[in-house]
Amino acid sequence: MKNKEVVKLLQEIGQLLELKGENPFRVRSYEKAAQNIASLTEPIEKFVSNDKLKTIPGVGEGIAKKIKEYLETGKLKYFDELKKVFPEGLLEILSVPGIGPKTAKTLYDELKIKSLAQLEKAAKEHRLSKLHRLGEKTEENILRGIQMVRKGGERILLSSALFLAKPIIKELEKCPDVKDINLAGSIRRKKETIKDIDILCTAKKSDVVMDKFVNLPQVKKILAQGETKSSIILDEDIQVDLRVIKPESYGAALMYFTGSKDHNIALRELARKKGYKINEYGLFKLGKRSGRVSTRGKGAVSAKPVREIRVAGGSEEGVYKKLGLQYIPPEIREASGEIEIASRNKIPRLIAQSDIKGDLHVHSRYSDGAGKLTEIAEKEKSMGLEWVGICDHSQSLRVAGGLRPDVVYEKIEEIKKINKKNKNFKVLCGMEVDILSDGSLDYDDELLSQLDLVIAAIHTGFKQSEEQLTERIISAMENKYVHMIAHPQGRLLGKREPYALNMEKVLRIAQETQTFLEINAYPERLDLYDIYCRKAKERGILMGIGTDAHTLNQTENLCLGVAVARRGWLERKDVLNTISYNELIKTLGRKKINVC
Repeated sequence: MKNKEVVKLLQEIGQLLELKGENPFRVRSYEKAAQNIASLTEPIEKFVSNDKLKTIPGVGEGIAKKIKEYLETGKLKYFDELKKVFPEGLLEILSVPGIGPKTAKTLYDELKIKSLAQLEKAAKEHRLSKLHRLGEKTEENILRGIQMVRKGGERILLSSALFLAKPIIKELEKCPDVKDINLAGSIRRKKETIKDIDILCTAKKSDVVMDKFVNLPQVKKILAQGETKSSIILDEDIQVDLRVIKPESYGAALMYFTGSKDHNIALRELARKKGYKINEYGLFKLGKRSGRVSTRGKGAVSAKPVREIRVAGGSEEGVYKKLGLQYIPPEIREASGEIEIASRNKIPRLIAQSDIKGDLHVHSRYSDGAGKLTEIAEKEKSMGLEWVGICDHSQSLRVAGGLRPDVVYEKIEEIKKINKKNKNFKVLCGMEVDILSDGSLDYDDELLSQLDLVIAAIHTGFKQSEEQLTERIISAMENKYVHMIAHPQGRLLGKREPYALNMEKVLRIAQETQTFLEINAYPERLDLYDIYCRKAKERGILMGIGTDAHTLNQTENLCLGVAVARRGWLERKDVLNTISYNELIKTLGRKKINVC
């Protein structure tokens, strides 16, 4: 499957065109095509063979031809010619967060920097801070960005890991010998980024399962093949480990290989205090150690091995119960108080996918989305949902097709017509309104008052001070028409660190103004952080999950938002998406009444 390669190719073409100073809308077309291909659930090759490339939103005649040429020949003449215009290594520099085309050009023109190593050396020697419009702070940010690029190369997004893991699980489940099978490791705990994929199963004939595993079509390289463990490298250069476990040890092994490391350490300590030993083979009761006098030396004693009796191990629930603990969901096994809380049987029933009734943040063709309003409604309805908030970009974000006020009113009228025809599914007319650099909003209150849902977001001015950025967020929350802050910390995983915010202050004002905070389920965002979700819950702040979907397929990322919510210990009552349309409208209306 070449999806990842094609996405990278289109992104790099977009970067080089931006460096050339091409029309921003042409640059955006490549970015949008890459974004939409990244969300595909099928191999891009299938679209080529079926002559369906142009059915992918954002892929027109020109881009389709380029994709086809690349997939058929392994290279693209247009891209090769484009690269010749610039120094080799410039694309690598452009991958560093905070370095755009203008900065990259300045670095090359002034310091002849054309590789990541040269950039790092110059930053450490403080040569960057001496350049016009670059200072010490920018230099520090670039050094951090370089580390992000290097670290990012070692890990992949949770969504990508799940996309790769699910077909493997599906194929292995077809083996008649396989009984239990599950993901383990950080992918099971739903961490934002994943280094490798761990799979555990039980099987009568491990050799049959291992043969199936190492001969999967997506295998690039076999690292090891054994009776109980095999390791492969996928075409996407991700390692996958499969372990075949005995049934009596399966639960203990699943706990051990799921982690986290700190959670396992805490469990071992608890087990020791209770007279047990715990490892990947099970939970064992330790008998008394006995000894006998040896004749081999004066006073010498040789001890018999401690007798170990397995008392649990077949299931995770059984192991936790024997340790006197309530079952702990994988997402919260991070040594953040869960063991003590489980000992008091106080682990809450975490939110589940089945609790979700709607999606608060989807983009349509009105701005930079790919779907019509009716198509989005049908897609969300087909997923078993009851409502959707369609929140397009506001006017200042021109590169994303931001809506002029008159177009917003057109959208309002269209949604009214859709809702009249649909009794069992409702569309909320929303907007993702930019918080401008001075803290003001991109639309006036008169327009905002006509919307069902207003989510405010920062899309520019990331380099402002912590105080300035915090005040911008607070200013938006103090507007009685703003219901929710979108992607509050502004991070892009592996690409951009969160912008500087006083999160304690943001949480306090959100509580005071009854403003909701978004869990943005877009794979590169997953923002708000789980730790702040938990802090928000403690303050009684309601959270809302938005997929930030720009294509119909991306609406399926709701599960990623649920994963973040679970990692943040959120229950059904803590999340707006679990209530009916009528309840939601009432809840959204409370702020207008209570905030002056």
